[in-house]
Amino acid sequence: MTPADLSRTVLRVLRHAVEQGELCAEVPERVIVERPRPGGRGDYATNAALQVAGPAGRPPREVATLLADRLVREPGIADVEITGPGFLNLTLDDDQSVVRDILGAGPSYGHAPGPTGQIVQLHCKPELRAAVWCDALHRILRSQGALVRTTCEEQLPAAWAPLGIRIDAHGTPPAPGLAFTTPVPAPEQSAALGRDATRWALLHPAAHDHARLTEEHLLQAEANPLFRVRYAHARSHALTRNAADLGFASEPGPVPEHEELSAALAEHPRVLAQAATHRAPDRLTRHLVAVADALLDFQYAVLPQGDEKPQAAHRARLALAEAAGTVLAGGLSLLGIDAPAYL
Repeated sequence: MTPADLSRTVLRVLRHAVEQGELCAEVPERVIVERPRPGGRGDYATNAALQVAGPAGRPPREVATLLADRLVREPGIADVEITGPGFLNLTLDDDQSVVRDILGAGPSYGHAPGPTGQIVQLHCKPELRAAVWCDALHRILRSQGALVRTTCEEQLPAAWAPLGIRIDAHGTPPAPGLAFTTPVPAPEQSAALGRDATRWALLHPAAHDHARLTEEHLLQAEANPLFRVRYAHARSHALTRNAADLGFASEPGPVPEHEELSAALAEHPRVLAQAATHRAPDRLTRHLVAVADALLDFQYAVLPQGDEKPQAAHRARLALAEAAGTVLAGGLSLLGIDAPAYL
């Protein structure tokens, strides 16, 4: 169960409580579900009870108790604990539903199920970084169900064609505030770096930070975040091949000792939504680095060691590794970057 799933569950429980007369308050449009802060409890926490207690005219802990009694009966939620003035701390069933969701959805995990009706027009200046950002945002916004049109003030230079930038048309900005620009790096190095390294170099820093088109993005070393992300993706495929040689395949199941990777995968839909909302593809790049680093730390626990025979734990770990590789591939695709199975 992802944070987005939990948010929808909390909203549904709130709505039912209002419909059945247990609460007298307007149901908010959204509630925030996030990882507990240091010292917190459970897998996720929400302040939904505090959010509606005031309008309902009831003490927050009383509202929290009402919601907790309902939430603990929801599929996928193992326990609900109330802390502080009325925070709800949610513990999930350890059933690897996130892994199943990822493997079922493939690289489209975290995408909207269909069009949302949102219409977005992006406009960029004829600058390399602005054009690459505009193209990445086009992909990310479409993944979240938006209908997107991208324009540029001028026709893009033919030399940029290998970078895979898709601009629908050129013309004037559609309205004040929608034109997109960033600090501009010198574009001469893009040909030497190639499509993938150039796009990463321009998308990884935040929009207000300077982007550097240097050969450091081609290094096959841990110091290069792009290499770590692509290497982690390739390792997930290698683990699947090695497992097949040992006679077993993946099967989702509990992997309680590796919560960091599971948590990073569960965050992926929220990261995509935030990248779209804030027009910030750099949020996705940083998230992919976090997933990759967690997978690279985890990879050594996947396959049996020595004379050890494959067991259910190995199949579950392999499923988690494959899910991580799927998220990395999907995220890189949204950035317009290839994810090779061999590296």
